[in-house]
Amino acid sequence: MYLMNTYSRFPATFVYGKGSWIYDEKGNAYLDFTSGIAVNVLGHSHPRLVEAIKDQAEKLIHCSNLFWNRPQMELAELLSKNTFGGKVFFANTGTEANEAAIKIARKYGKKKSEKKYRILSAHNSFHGRTLGSLTATGQPKYQKPFEPLVPGFEYFEFNNIEDLRKKMSEDVCAVFLEPIQGESGIVPATKEFLEGARKLCDEYDALLVFDEVQCGMGRTGKLFAYQKYGVVPDVLTTAKGLGGGVPIGAVIVNERADVLEPGDHGTTFGGNPLACRAGVTVIKELTKEGFLEEVEEKGNYLMEKLQEMKEEFDLVADVRGMGLMIGIQFKEEVNNREIATKCFENKLLVVPAGNNTVRFLPPLTVEYGEIDLAVETLKKVLREI
Repeated sequence: MYLMNTYSRFPATFVYGKGSWIYDEKGNAYLDFTSGIAVNVLGHSHPRLVEAIKDQAEKLIHCSNLFWNRPQMELAELLSKNTFGGKVFFANTGTEANEAAIKIARKYGKKKSEKKYRILSAHNSFHGRTLGSLTATGQPKYQKPFEPLVPGFEYFEFNNIEDLRKKMSEDVCAVFLEPIQGESGIVPATKEFLEGARKLCDEYDALLVFDEVQCGMGRTGKLFAYQKYGVVPDVLTTAKGLGGGVPIGAVIVNERADVLEPGDHGTTFGGNPLACRAGVTVIKELTKEGFLEEVEEKGNYLMEKLQEMKEEFDLVADVRGMGLMIGIQFKEEVNNREIATKCFENKLLVVPAGNNTVRFLPPLTVEYGEIDLAVETLKKVLREI
């Protein structure tokens, strides 16, 4: 093999997909409740997304940010108008979006005071794997091999407003939060905690940054999770589902966080016409009348089915989440990787996560019958363990 050993892969090579299904090179069909880890929000090979990518590829794939391109401008407008009316910077990935947010926070603070550079993030958070975003990720297991990390970061207990309050000071330039912690096992923030964080950031003149790389793009039943909570950040990062499978990330800032100037930050590929045309198509699909309401209804249906399963199986410790972003936590006597492997063997794809949890992240276009099949397959696996 010519690939670095950076992933613990399941033994399948996939070649094509359609809707909620993905097929390996032997022709086996798998029900895909990973969506490429919350990426394929419209499912595989969505006809309008495929057509948009084909059309744009025949016109212009890349031209660099030395010039303007229409898909980039259109996507920026759609993101701004469907959030809090801010300005947009395009990157290629979630970690890149968060790196840009870190630089925005640092520059914002430095404009106030040379000492205002500290960034607070939550224990068990996940913000990416590049050095800045890795430092923001409050998990030593990911950080240890790459120390020393970026100085100026400190961590607080998620959903504990008093712990956050203790860490706040005039030297804090930003607080980074996932409204729903994804990699740590689908742990939603409480409304009270996010409201408290907003007040503390206002009190100490710090930016509130929401990382919605995983929980954004319709997954909760709103375009972005903050809209479920009614708490508006100063900076919002997104990626994963934004391109429906084409790599793209974005940072959206309000007026007070709009501090970057030419030369401060940049990217070769970010905002290229192909990726932005995909993003435009995805947002137009997600914001069609009734689409997000249906995501919420499907999420409620899935949650109800999984709660019933929890009552049936003592191995299930907890079921939690929002919309079509749900985590099933298991008790210590069973390993979540074992569950995911058994699901794979039964042609159901799920995502292991922290806290001995597996994630259900189906396409937002998933059908009710496919939800039933996924739950029944998981129940079959639990009976066999």
